[in-house]
Amino acid sequence: MATLFILNDPPYGTERSYNGLRLASSLLKIGEGVSVFLIGDAAACAKSGQRVPPGYYNIEVMLHAVHRAGGAIGVCGSCMDARGISDENLISGAHRSSMEELAQWTTQAEKALVF
Repeated sequence: MATLFILNDPPYGTERSYNGLRLASSLLKIGEGVSVFLIGDAAACAKSGQRVPPGYYNIEVMLHAVHRAGGAIGVCGSCMDARGISDENLISGAHRSSMEELAQWTTQAEKALVF
C-alpha cells in the first residue's frame, strides 16, 4: 500500500472529500497503490444510492472508480453506527472497518494524507 487517504468531511457541503478522491484516482491511474479510510462525517461518503443534480460530482461514483482501480475502502464502524449507516447501506467495494485496521494501514503506508 503506497498512499493512505484519511477522509473526515461529509460527501457534500465541502470539497475536501471530493478533492481527496480526485487525488486518489489520479494516483491509481499512474499505478500507485491507494487505500481510503472514511472517518467521522466522511462515513456518509460510502452510503449507496446518492442522488445529485445533473452536472454535480457524485462521491459514490468516485468511490466506485477507486474500488474498480484496485483501491481499498474502509469505513469507520463507530462512525457508521453514530450516523445510522448499516453494512447493507454501504456501496459495493467498501467495508465496515475499525481503528485497528486504520492503525495497520497507517503503519503499512508509505504516505498518509488527511483531508
